[in-house]
Amino acid sequence: MSTALLALLSAYVLVLAVELPDKTMIATLVLTTRFRAWPVLVGVSLAFAVQSTIAVLFGRALTLLPESLVAAVVAALFGLGAVLLLREGFSTADESGEDAARQGVKPVTFLRSAATSFGVLFAAEWGDASQLATAGLSARYGHPLMVGAGSLLALITVAAVAVFIGHKVRGRLKPKLLQRIAGFAFAVFALLALVQAFA
Repeated sequence: MSTALLALLSAYVLVLAVELPDKTMIATLVLTTRFRAWPVLVGVSLAFAVQSTIAVLFGRALTLLPESLVAAVVAALFGLGAVLLLREGFSTADESGEDAARQGVKPVTFLRSAATSFGVLFAAEWGDASQLATAGLSARYGHPLMVGAGSLLALITVAAVAVFIGHKVRGRLKPKLLQRIAGFAFAVFALLALVQAFA
């Protein structure tokens, strides 16, 4: 398997695991209780495209630094992501919170619905674990376009799940378990990068 394909698949799988139990899915689900599905999907997808680009550019900038320093920064990014995910995954917060009740679709324009969805998700993704993962993988693999594409595809997949079948899926999945699995995956990536930094 080529490094570029590995970068794409790694980004897709890791970001998907991180975002399924995350506020991204919940926020998108709540937005679909207020607006029609297509404008929400368009708005959140555009927000994800911008955030993935920012994360890839940050990761790409890291590659201009010495290799051992890059590995240390990547380890720190993944370490931070692991801490955030594991803290949330092992928190005692109630998982059984109810989704917002569907009040019916409000007669709001496509543009306004999409713009609201864009704004909510754009703000929610700053410093998110998926953004850290995208930056870290971009620096690690040196294939920013493939990492960005994998990350964006994963984010759009999560948004689509939330928009179309989110209320059903959310009741079947255990968000805390997914957060723990993703947290441990981040910890493994952090350890590998740390070993590379001091090798």
